Amino acid sequence: MNTIGSSGSLVTPDVWNGREMRDALASRNISDIYKLLRRHGVSQRQIAAATGQSQSEVSEILKGRQVMAYDVLARIADGLGVPRGYMGLAYDGATAVRVAHSPSDSQAEEDETVKRRKFLSHAAAVAMGASVFGAEEGGWLPVSVQTPAPSRIGMTDVQQIQAATKALRDLDYRYGGGTCRDAVVAQLSWAQQLLGAQASDQVKQKLFVSLADMHSLAGWTSFDTGLMDPARGHFGRALEFAKQAEDDSLVASVLYRMGRVYLHYHQPNEALKLFQLGQIAAQDSGSALTVAVMCANEGWAYGMLDRPDQVQKMLGRTKDEFARADMSEAPEWVRFFGENDLHGMAGSAHDALAEFHPERYAPMAVAETIKCNQAYGADMQRTHVFGLSLQATNHIRAGDVQEGIKIGRRALEFGANVKSARVPDRLYPLQVEAGKQRMNSEAREFSEEVRLFRESREI
Repeated sequence: MNTIGSSGSLVTPDVWNGREMRDALASRNISDIYKLLRRHGVSQRQIAAATGQSQSEVSEILKGRQVMAYDVLARIADGLGVPRGYMGLAYDGATAVRVAHSPSDSQAEEDETVKRRKFLSHAAAVAMGASVFGAEEGGWLPVSVQTPAPSRIGMTDVQQIQAATKALRDLDYRYGGGTCRDAVVAQLSWAQQLLGAQASDQVKQKLFVSLADMHSLAGWTSFDTGLMDPARGHFGRALEFAKQAEDDSLVASVLYRMGRVYLHYHQPNEALKLFQLGQIAAQDSGSALTVAVMCANEGWAYGMLDRPDQVQKMLGRTKDEFARADMSEAPEWVRFFGENDLHGMAGSAHDALAEFHPERYAPMAVAETIKCNQAYGADMQRTHVFGLSLQATNHIRAGDVQEGIKIGRRALEFGANVKSARVPDRLYPLQVEAGKQRMNSEAREFSEEVRLFRESREI
């Protein structure tokens, strides 16, 4: 592309500081921004290439079509080399703020079912060994402004990426993806440049692993803030890097996380396919803990499909694999799965079955979630919210309404500290079950309390 200004920008920096341009940027008026760029000699083709849009899209925007989707705005800002702060998109601890998607946005027009099918096909191709590294990404990832990177790297550089990923993952666990998603993406934008640096084969292999793990975190935090298209894109790249590194456990980890996305959106069949693909990689990895994670999640998916026989089979295998796992030898990205998570996953599977057979499985869900909720600390607040919500919901299903309300209020208390689009979603069953207690005024009031809390937390 023939650029006019400095590297990463179509124009010189002073253009972004002009009065008209700053007003257009502040109001996110992309049509006016493009018109002003045209005045400075930037062609529609150059704008399209920089922003990852088609020329027809650019033409429509110039004619007045609005752009409102947060991830599209961020991609445009990064592609044009605009400081994110000029458009109110800079990371400021409030990543969760997201502008509603425009019905006319091209990505929004693609049916969600088609996107799920495309990702599943891509995941299967990568997991089963197809050579897709560097292939077209289907518009999944945004163009990013890049800070200069070193021309040669060593193991220390890779370890810095790993340290950054760990620190950001800790933030995600503690406070939700809304507190760190932009920081992860920004770090990833820089880290990917290291692919062009000279390095030994050993360093390159570790770099692939580190980038896969960071892309996986970017996918997870995107999902946690409700940004599904970027989530799919990052998970897709994570799979490619993990496969390039020949790291089967990491391949399994990425597939597990994407499967969890589909479970959240009540698509257990698609989730199960991803978990089963991940199970193949987990077994090839030789990590019993990775196998346990996949089995537990398969059990949850079978619960949502009302398959109690398969749930018990998968939970039994989960316990067996967990018992023989050596934590000191387990890969970094599955060490989170401890005794608490074992009980939490069993509780989730029984909670899913309790939607079909509350009298039988709600007490079992309560028993398992009590075990995990008693041990969660401040470093796992989001997971604790989910566990308390499950426990409260199943107390009510089992007839212990007062205890359900008591535990439910604790879930709301912890949930107020977590920036996650999943929190209001995961609290919905609690609202429904409390609302069913029509003869109990306190339960009805609590149902309304949950509804108002959910509305206030939606991002």
